[in-house]
Amino acid sequence: MKKFHFLLLAVVSIILAACSMESPFLENANEGTTGETYKIGFSISTLNNPFFVTLSEGAKENASKQGAEISVIDAQDDASKQAADVEDLIQQGVDLILINPVDSSAIGSAVESANAAGIPVITVDRSTESGKVVAHIASDNVAGGVLAGEYLLEQAGEGAKVAMLEGIAGSSAARDRGEGFLKAVDGKVELVSSLTANFDRGEGLTVMENMLQANPGIEAVFAQNDEMALGALEAIKAANKKIVVIGFDATDDALAKIEAGEMAASVAQKPEEIGKAAIETAVKYLNGETVEEFVPVDLELVKK
Repeated sequence: MKKFHFLLLAVVSIILAACSMESPFLENANEGTTGETYKIGFSISTLNNPFFVTLSEGAKENASKQGAEISVIDAQDDASKQAADVEDLIQQGVDLILINPVDSSAIGSAVESANAAGIPVITVDRSTESGKVVAHIASDNVAGGVLAGEYLLEQAGEGAKVAMLEGIAGSSAARDRGEGFLKAVDGKVELVSSLTANFDRGEGLTVMENMLQANPGIEAVFAQNDEMALGALEAIKAANKKIVVIGFDATDDALAKIEAGEMAASVAQKPEEIGKAAIETAVKYLNGETVEEFVPVDLELVKK
């Protein structure tokens, strides 16, 4: 009888030992399911703009923390190149594509190609006019334009002669920022000129020079991004004029000009946070979690 009890205890001990050996394996298996390494492609409009450099760095930093692989491709402000870049990402079989469109209309066909391939798309900072996206990560550009317009009114006063430097025609950011600005100043200022400078500093300089030649009485300028605002400042300085300049993005160069008193203000979009939010949303979606169709990132007006 004692021998039987001894054998029984031995069998139970073996079973318990087996169970204790099995449980760490099960835990690791569960971690592997939730911690899968996703491949994310990011087509960005340009890396020749500090705002988008910071945005991409935010995305890369969070991708590293999330254990995801990210490939950032510079479209160089070329809508045709961006479409080809997205097609390349589709052929590579990435798990998800982030797109910061050069042109909100032109990118539609590339988004539709990703849809057809079953690859989810998230737009960043700028939206697409066609194709299906699972989420859009951006600041409220209309609200940002309103902030700029209200502060311009405060600085220049009603009835002031005002000019606006527009971003890339067809981009949602340019359209929305312009809409918000005009909403704030409509009927309160004289908009003497509104021309495209394609979000570019060099073009901002040239366009501002032309504006000043045609309208030497300009008192305030709203530039739809800081690169154009900085170019406009060079033209204004060369013309020896004192003009209120408000930009958008709050890049380091713009903040330095604000601190020096050369630029009135800039609307801060927090690009690093946009990049981080894009990755967080992408990983959540790939993990099967529900994500919001629009994920907003806070704005603020930066002035001296």
